[in-house]
Amino acid sequence: MSYALSVLDKSPIVRGEAANAALQRTVALAQRAEALGFHRFWVAEHHNTPDLASSSPEVLIAFLAAHTKHIRIGSGGVMLQHYSPYKVAENFNLLASLAPGRIDIGIGKAPGGLPLSTRALQGAQDPAKKPAVAQQLSELNAYLAEDAVGRTEGLDATPRPATSAERHLLGASVESAKLAAELGWNFVFARHLNGDDATLTAAVDAFRSATGRAPIVAVAAIIAENGDDARSQAEVFTPFKLHIPGAQSVTVGSEAQAAEYARQAGVTEYTVERKPSSVLAGSAHDVLDALDDLAGRHAITEFIIDFANAGATRLTALDLLAEAQARPSARGLGLTHFRRQS
Repeated sequence: MSYALSVLDKSPIVRGEAANAALQRTVALAQRAEALGFHRFWVAEHHNTPDLASSSPEVLIAFLAAHTKHIRIGSGGVMLQHYSPYKVAENFNLLASLAPGRIDIGIGKAPGGLPLSTRALQGAQDPAKKPAVAQQLSELNAYLAEDAVGRTEGLDATPRPATSAERHLLGASVESAKLAAELGWNFVFARHLNGDDATLTAAVDAFRSATGRAPIVAVAAIIAENGDDARSQAEVFTPFKLHIPGAQSVTVGSEAQAAEYARQAGVTEYTVERKPSSVLAGSAHDVLDALDDLAGRHAITEFIIDFANAGATRLTALDLLAEAQARPSARGLGLTHFRRQS
């Protein structure tokens, strides 16, 4: 079997540098990924986060599309709970008109930040009238669709592109997999946020049972020429799941961040669950072997990789992976166009 490889980037800011340097590195990474034959390049949405520069994926997508030629560019993802589905549809119809056949719309259900930024983003909304995310997704789907079924009469999300953005729902649960299938969207399982193999298996099975297709799986990876160096870097990446009664659980990067989230949310009753790290770390061959294993067990046809390497070493990691991909493996299997044969 074979699988495609894609890239997810968060535009991390190295301490002491300006955001512009981080964003220029993202542009360079997208251009390099395109030259190496990766399938997609996605950017994330994070708010009120001083060490990440990607707060508005739609703006960054437009810039990246203008500085690349053929790689698919998209969001991983837009946090729909904060926005009007109509406006999101307008944004992506415009992007799809600017870069025909190259735009992906990935939608996430998480907040993309702590409660202070959520309240700032949703300040004009009446909480009592705020629709559920499933309803927002249904509205967005109607505005993106070529026909007018489900839309307000006479209302269209213009401009209408010749080729609509490819639609993806991001999630880390069986419920998200089923919702993506109901919408007729692709599903991206966020293994970099939920590395539980039982949940991955159940979500893959649910999506495949409903659609006959495999989801994309998102993974975090640190790649270095010396695999031990990469594994050492990965030791700091320990996810924590915050559980607040009556609210959606969220994954954060530390116990301190979990406590701050609870403080901003105004709650004192909560639990924090330390989760095992799901970062794939090692040499490029180590990471490819891990992807081979996941692909073999779950019949995955595409992985999207969040390179967790620091700063400019993300470019190095990309090159190391390309070199390992292009070199025939010990089993004598060749690779072309970044489609891993296993």
